[in-house]
Amino acid sequence: MRFETVHYEQAGPVGVLRLHRPERMNAVIEQMYLDIQAVLAEAEADPALRALILTGCVWARPQGDKQVFCAGADLKKHSSGERTPWERRQYIQLAHETARRLYRFSRPVVAAVNGPARGAGAELVLACDFILMADAATLAFSETTLGTFVGGAATALLPRWVGLAQARRLIYTGAVVDGPQAVRLGLALASFPVERLQDEALALARTLAERAPISVAFAKELINRAPQRDLETVLLAEAEAILACMQTRDWQEGLDAFAEKRAPRFVGQ
Repeated sequence: MRFETVHYEQAGPVGVLRLHRPERMNAVIEQMYLDIQAVLAEAEADPALRALILTGCVWARPQGDKQVFCAGADLKKHSSGERTPWERRQYIQLAHETARRLYRFSRPVVAAVNGPARGAGAELVLACDFILMADAATLAFSETTLGTFVGGAATALLPRWVGLAQARRLIYTGAVVDGPQAVRLGLALASFPVERLQDEALALARTLAERAPISVAFAKELINRAPQRDLETVLLAEAEAILACMQTRDWQEGLDAFAEKRAPRFVGQ
């Protein structure tokens, strides 16, 4: 399937969703949100898919190539005055639904931030399970510098990544952080020279893809729900997940592989 504003490709169990409006620095518009949702629906329905990478693209310019992740909302579209108040509300709901679907996607999602991530672009990153950044890539919640406000559940998700004090600083001030700074904050798992970023993201995604998919799906769901649950509810949910895993072929395969000193061959059943 072809999309207007993104590219999607799959290599074995790993899918790569690449934002692709380079001439606008991958700034989001309605169609990009619709395209992301369509890719997620397609990927969710594919039993062979085990992990997903969200990344940007390279803008080939006469003056030199430029790494592009997502510059946030397309301000040219916003400032044109084309949208009615009802259309603005629809736009926000579309953005939030995209973040919701990314956050709830049943397989692990690795964000590979290759260039600037601002506003709505940074919020898409927060909805992923892991964040890898190029050393020179930057990320900022720049809404307060523009007189608008963060979305995509950033006020709930960012404190989970970096703690309340740093979340306040980043959202209140719109501070810009690069890859190494994001690692120190606990926001990014690691940062690399941009030439290594995609290979490192693929390596992590392939490692995740090798794990038992039912177990990983339970892990994602319960970790994401944990902050809203008390300890007893968490323990009960974990017990049910363990029991469900013990009814699968993958559980038996894991035991057999351990006993036979070989790599397990998980099938997601």
